[in-house]
Amino acid sequence: MSEDISVNRKALHGFKILDRYEAGIELKGTEVKAIREGLANIQNAFARVESGQVFAYDVDIQPYARSGYCHHEPKAVRRLLLHRSEIAKLRAQTLIKGSTLVVLRMYWKGSRVKLELGLASGKEYRDQRADLKTRAVEREMAREKASYNRKHG
Repeated sequence: MSEDISVNRKALHGFKILDRYEAGIELKGTEVKAIREGLANIQNAFARVESGQVFAYDVDIQPYARSGYCHHEPKAVRRLLLHRSEIAKLRAQTLIKGSTLVVLRMYWKGSRVKLELGLASGKEYRDQRADLKTRAVEREMAREKASYNRKHG
């Protein structure tokens, strides 16, 4: 289906994702080749709506080693490709205090590179702790279930 290039796990830990959007990204040829080699990182990436367009910041695509004369800047601001109605919706949502656009993952869709944007609001410390507790309980339940199935299965 779609192969992940890079996933921003830090965003899922620090933000509560309210809505998800799929966006294309405008890239040069050497950037695509660098992504194919696994030289992409979206760890601190975010997006902003500016003058009717959406731009991604801190998407780190390291230079392609075997490029000739055409090089790209690793942390250049890159334009995202969305429908006009989606851009208008995102603009309205990001004007609300406390909400932001976070890049959640970069993946292949066919031969094209796509970004998954998340409309997010920041989690408080107690929310993060609650998530950790529920994950620990689920992990323990799965462990007990597997143990029971091994003994009785």
